[in-house]
Amino acid sequence: MNKPSIIVKDLVVKMQEKTVLDGISFSLLPNHHLAILGSAESGKTTLVNAIAGRIYFSGNIFTDCSDITGTHTRIQFIQQRYAFKNLSGTSQFYYQQRFNSFDSSDAPTIFEEILRIIPGCKQTNNINSVLEDLGILHLKNAPLIQLSSGEHKRFQLAKALVNPPQLLILDNPDTGLDILIRKKLNKILNNISEKGTQIILISGTFPIPDFITHVAFLQNKKLDFFGTKENFHAIIENTNIENTNREHTEETKTFYNPELLPASNKDIQFETIVEMKNIHLNYGDHVILKNVNWEIKQGEKWLLKGHNGTGKSSLLSLITGDHPQAYSNEIYLFSKRRGSGESIWDIKQKTGYISPELDAYFDKNITCFNAIASGYFDTIGLFKKLSTAQYNNIVQWLDFLQLSHVSNKPLHSISTGLQRMILLSRALVKNPPLLVLDEPCQGLDEKQSAQFVSLIDHICTGSNKTLIYVSHDESNIPICIEKVFQLEKEKPKNYSFIHQIEYAVA
Repeated sequence: MNKPSIIVKDLVVKMQEKTVLDGISFSLLPNHHLAILGSAESGKTTLVNAIAGRIYFSGNIFTDCSDITGTHTRIQFIQQRYAFKNLSGTSQFYYQQRFNSFDSSDAPTIFEEILRIIPGCKQTNNINSVLEDLGILHLKNAPLIQLSSGEHKRFQLAKALVNPPQLLILDNPDTGLDILIRKKLNKILNNISEKGTQIILISGTFPIPDFITHVAFLQNKKLDFFGTKENFHAIIENTNIENTNREHTEETKTFYNPELLPASNKDIQFETIVEMKNIHLNYGDHVILKNVNWEIKQGEKWLLKGHNGTGKSSLLSLITGDHPQAYSNEIYLFSKRRGSGESIWDIKQKTGYISPELDAYFDKNITCFNAIASGYFDTIGLFKKLSTAQYNNIVQWLDFLQLSHVSNKPLHSISTGLQRMILLSRALVKNPPLLVLDEPCQGLDEKQSAQFVSLIDHICTGSNKTLIYVSHDESNIPICIEKVFQLEKEKPKNYSFIHQIEYAVA
């Protein structure tokens, strides 16, 4: 009989005197692969951090990697975001940095960073093969700082898959990936699981991968279910898990009381919110956008579509004022041409913005209250005194979104899902005429995603609010969306706008 390769016994994790996990126990055989499920703040990320040996805990965790031989690593942990140093030795970055050529030239490339982690030219062919499987071989020599959120996730996966470890731990590996890449990833993970790599992953809102054999469901800091995937599906209709999901569904319907929504000022009127003419965007010889034309009238609700790497985030950066090449293109924002005298702050004052990059580079040491307050001034931190009206409005938003209990806590001390809700509040607090929401539901559980989409529908439906929305998950697209702007990739190094589709989303 095989001995368990992973044993977790009486695991307890406390953070700032608060119990995050309480008495977790289970064991896995070498050929078992685990998906960890649960709502926000249930302790999923804390559990995988404990198994990876990255945080302090009480209890026991045993991982048997005694069969490890040669150059294979023992454990690889793929987090939400990879922390790296540039060639100057700096590890502190800001979210507009990827668009600045000097900063990009100081960052290692995908190939250089993988070789640094896995030295030796013998790995070159394997690196190329993995990059090709993940669809980023054409980005082999691209600086890490220039990668989009989806490309960055694929790089993280590549550096682990070039030399598969004995135990691979993944925190929401499909976050930010489009449907095509998710399918490729599942195929790759299935292949390495068959070759002996044991996999533990936090599964997001997408289906549990086929190779997964077991499920751990966390609820109220405890292990509510542990067993085979088949048993999980078989009993889900008759357990507290079903009841919890039912409660979440009912809460989603009633969570946002329209009467409690903070009052907003009347929208400023503009003839045109965005107009782009023959946009061209490149990093050196790498063309990102070519001949893009897009006009957005006030009050329109748009979905921006495209596979990973087609230039969606770069296109949005021209609108939000974060890309320096905006001045070399013909762009009109709020009925004024860029470069005609307005400042970047004039643009940002009229725009509410959220993106995976902003989330990744935001200062997590400030309090949740100050993070929301910074939305008034479009700064990463609060450096100005609030007016009484602004202060009261933030309090109302915290109450409305049921986040008052985390108001004075540092961002880093709350769950990833709640951090994202705070930054979403930051985008909404000043009631901007334009909302630019790039993958706003990343990091949110199913309940939070449904609640947020409901909120956006309530704010935008029947109003003059203009919306640009990006999501790879079709279940998280607001009903208010009326039009679609689609970017498609012609070939590996050339990206161009193909067509504009207008339709009503049922």
